[in-house]
Amino acid sequence: SARERSPGGRPGAEGGSCESCASWEDLTNGSYDDVLNAEQLQKLLYLLESTEDPVIIERALVTLGNSAAFSANQVIIRELGGIPIVGSKINSPNHSIKEKALNALNNLSVNVENQIKIKIYINQVCEDVFSGPLNSAVQLAGLRLLTNMTVTNDHQHLLSSYITDLFHVLLTGHGPTKVQVLKLLLNLSENPAMTEGLLGAQVDSSFLSLYDGHVAKEILLRVLTLFQNINNCLQKEGRLAVQPPFTKGSLFFLLYGEECAQKMRALLYHPDAEVKEKVTIIPES
Repeated sequence: SARERSPGGRPGAEGGSCESCASWEDLTNGSYDDVLNAEQLQKLLYLLESTEDPVIIERALVTLGNSAAFSANQVIIRELGGIPIVGSKINSPNHSIKEKALNALNNLSVNVENQIKIKIYINQVCEDVFSGPLNSAVQLAGLRLLTNMTVTNDHQHLLSSYITDLFHVLLTGHGPTKVQVLKLLLNLSENPAMTEGLLGAQVDSSFLSLYDGHVAKEILLRVLTLFQNINNCLQKEGRLAVQPPFTKGSLFFLLYGEECAQKMRALLYHPDAEVKEKVTIIPES
């Protein structure tokens, strides 16, 4: 199955024109549809570094983030040294600036070479995501960035110590937060190197309620795929035959326990064909 990627994009860009000698105001007003050139991007980065005005910083970050929705600009911004300039703004105490910086990094992270420069922020982003307000714009922006940073296996190990936190946010967050955490967990679950870390995570037993038939399809399909991916990785490694070293209260005991098996059998009668297809039945040993 395809890896989950977070949607980038350019919110609120409308038609209009933009001169190469544009003023700061013109550069950051978001009312043009032209792709900014390298000179304009350089000016924006300079502006971001040199001003303390939160309104200008936020507008510059939005404009840079919109520009970074274009692959050519993802390269130009990196070559102009823009990633550390944007990255420094995730430490802002201003939540709106932090969110806009995370959104800009999210668009920049679509480029694999950019990820090498962005990965140094992963710890900070994780700390913000797991200690900040639940369901906040900052939390969602951070989760989207982490999802993009785990599309390949290269940087997934950097999240190893946060897996239990991810499950906690999955169980306490609202719908959009749950979906975003699941996109991230699905990326991790396709990588056999992450299987043990996922199965060893301490997860509240309420996790199994996500396998109830009435759960929203966008969540149910993803938790079913999570189990499917983990089970496939275990089978490939030939691990299911061996009693693995997982403790009570871990995801392993939830997924491979009787309560989960009952829920899987019940889902075989789910009205939705896609849901039925995703059910993982573990043969009785």
